[in-house]
Amino acid sequence: MAAGVVATLQIEHAHELVALAGPAGPRRGREQGEVAAIEDGAVAVGEDGLILAAGPTDTVRAAVMLAEEARIIDASGRAVLPGFVDAQTHAVFAGDRVDEFVRRLEGADYLEILAAGGGILSTVRATREASAGDLLARAQETMEAMLRHGTTTVEVKSGYGLSTADELKMLRVVRALHDTAPQTVVGTLLAAHAVPPEYRDDADGYVRLVCEETIPTVASEGLARYCDVFCEQGIFTVEQSRRVLGAGQKHGLVPKLHAEQKGRTGGAQLAAELQAASADHLDHTNDEDMAALARAGTVAVLLPGASFILGEPHGAPARRMIEPGVPVALATDFNPGTCPILSMPVIVGLACLRLGLSPAEALVATTINAAHAIGLGDEVGSLEPGKRADLLILDAPSYRYLPYYFAANLVHTVVKDGLVLVEEGRRQEIE
Repeated sequence: MAAGVVATLQIEHAHELVALAGPAGPRRGREQGEVAAIEDGAVAVGEDGLILAAGPTDTVRAAVMLAEEARIIDASGRAVLPGFVDAQTHAVFAGDRVDEFVRRLEGADYLEILAAGGGILSTVRATREASAGDLLARAQETMEAMLRHGTTTVEVKSGYGLSTADELKMLRVVRALHDTAPQTVVGTLLAAHAVPPEYRDDADGYVRLVCEETIPTVASEGLARYCDVFCEQGIFTVEQSRRVLGAGQKHGLVPKLHAEQKGRTGGAQLAAELQAASADHLDHTNDEDMAALARAGTVAVLLPGASFILGEPHGAPARRMIEPGVPVALATDFNPGTCPILSMPVIVGLACLRLGLSPAEALVATTINAAHAIGLGDEVGSLEPGKRADLLILDAPSYRYLPYYFAANLVHTVVKDGLVLVEEGRRQEIE
């Protein structure tokens, strides 16, 4: 056999292998719930950390040769599936907002807290005061915790700097995470996350700063792939959001959008108009919005953890999105205020219990569709030859146990780029 089919790692005899192999692009409509689990499955990985073969154990064994020192993992009784892709996080920040959490339990409204200088702005103050080194150390701890819960790819936004210098500080930390964290990390500029205190009475002036100074500087340093904006009543209007995202596009940044979280403002329609990579939250979308997103091919990144933590009576209308063909993804929205949840298995459980997704739809949403939401669908999100060997072995016979036991961490083994980084739930040292 050719050297290209010599495996250095082979996982065999999985009770259930969920490869999610299929046509290019995110899954939508009926395909969102089709996972085609393989009994007695196997995955073979080459020295370069890429998948050589995935399928029934006998088929994989016949397709590859084992290197002399190859490692073989017996996954009998366990499920093997792609590593989770967390398509929306705010994982670089300082401080916490536990006091705000308690205030909301007592009846305070999120937007009222923000208008009074709390919420995002309290995290902005703490993040501005923190050094890049302190931010990096804390974010690295977060990445390690995410890894133990099966997350192998992470999008990280800025947005707690709200000045050019502090947004650059945050995105340089994100770049350092890309070089030091175990996951693949994708950076997003979210300078338009809120209006900073110094521009409290001049939101248009802040938008001008973002468009004319922050975006060009970030783009010149290659610090972000995407440009995002929080389009919400009392934060940024549709027109202001259009200006920010348009400036981002001029500098090569692909648009994303926080849209329709607390109310319907037109953000979803703007996302469709700009053919944004994703529109996130979408709790208050209507049928017209969903049809537009489906036509545009924009991925809906739903964040059931945020609506749960905020005590919202419902989350995004996921079932109604799938029907017209909106590709649905899920993410943690991990942040210190509205969603201090960093576990993707918890998000799978909330998506099934609160949004009405089936376990299969939720798995697709946290893997291949989430990968497409951050531009990595050709690299991660499924177990196919040529893709990164990012995969999980569950301490359960089927992926269907994820929402059933969502409060427990069923992740037994995590493989990233062909390296076993977590085994029996414990972090492994790589020589």
